[in-house]
Amino acid sequence: MGTPYLLIAAGGTGGHMFPAQALAEAMLNKGWRVRLSTDPRGARYTGGFPHSTEIVEASSATFARGGLAAKAMAGPKIAGGVAGMVFQMMRDKPDVVVGFGGYPSIPALSAATMLKVPRMIHEQNGVLGRVNQVFATRVAQVACGVWPTDLPEGAHGIHTGNPVRSAVLDRAAAGYIPPGDYPMSVLVMGGSQGARILSDVVPGAIAALPEEIRTHIRVAHQARDEDGERVTAFYNEHGIRADVQPFFDDVPRRMSDAQLVISRSGASSVADISVIGRPSILIPFAAAAGDHQTANARGLVQAGGAIMIPEKALDVPALTQQITTVLTNPEAAQKMAHAALSVGAPDATERLTALVEQLAQKETT
Repeated sequence: MGTPYLLIAAGGTGGHMFPAQALAEAMLNKGWRVRLSTDPRGARYTGGFPHSTEIVEASSATFARGGLAAKAMAGPKIAGGVAGMVFQMMRDKPDVVVGFGGYPSIPALSAATMLKVPRMIHEQNGVLGRVNQVFATRVAQVACGVWPTDLPEGAHGIHTGNPVRSAVLDRAAAGYIPPGDYPMSVLVMGGSQGARILSDVVPGAIAALPEEIRTHIRVAHQARDEDGERVTAFYNEHGIRADVQPFFDDVPRRMSDAQLVISRSGASSVADISVIGRPSILIPFAAAAGDHQTANARGLVQAGGAIMIPEKALDVPALTQQITTVLTNPEAAQKMAHAALSVGAPDATERLTALVEQLAQKETT
């Protein structure tokens, strides 16, 4: 029997490519041959993949972007990509195909469906992306990064979790120091989209805290470049110790040091919070496709590990009240930290690899 062969299909965003990279690394370590199918845009994001991963480009497109001409060409581009992948798979048949979403995954998943190659998909968010919606009932399994995930009838979902960086795993279940009459850290993460509303509301909410809480707080606040100066000035004017930066390259350390995290509920942020185990106040990005950030937050909220404030309800009084609730109740905050851990999946990559191996074994038996 030859070396088993895994074909991974993924789009060009970090949300799709990071878990794809984690699976590629793990399967290569298990002795598999791994190939990544993406499009020219996605190929620009493959620098982190192991060098032994073969990168192939398949023509693809989306009907959701561009003008009339671009949309008119989408169908032929996808058809060409599917034909190319069918030909490639007939010459070199994968043992398993795994899709991670994004329109660049369409050709490989379509070809695998036509040729009846064992296949599965991984969905990072609590609501399926457009491409994964199409294939959810045409694959053996939907590996879900967030649980519960909204799935169509007939789809078989399994909770694997979202793979996290090794720096996060190094701080998995780090000891939590509940809030008290000593220095407390609050980490504010806005993500790459929609961070402005957090920069508009969070500083004011912290400034409005009772003095006995506010005097103990130090803030680490991620803010866009255009917001950083005014956010820093506001904190300084109100005597609040704050480190304001557009990007923190040590989020795992800052999160493990924090008594409270205030964040958007992107899939990777939710995964980090649950693996490290910290109380959080989550403000889902209202414009997220399918409102998937609300779905991402659901598991943490239902477990008691997070408080969710819809964006339309976010203002200074509401946020001040919730911050006060967490930071004046050390026992409740400790319970929130434990509850967050209960929905974490530090072994997400191992769960994914196990599903791939099971799928390959079913084909050979």
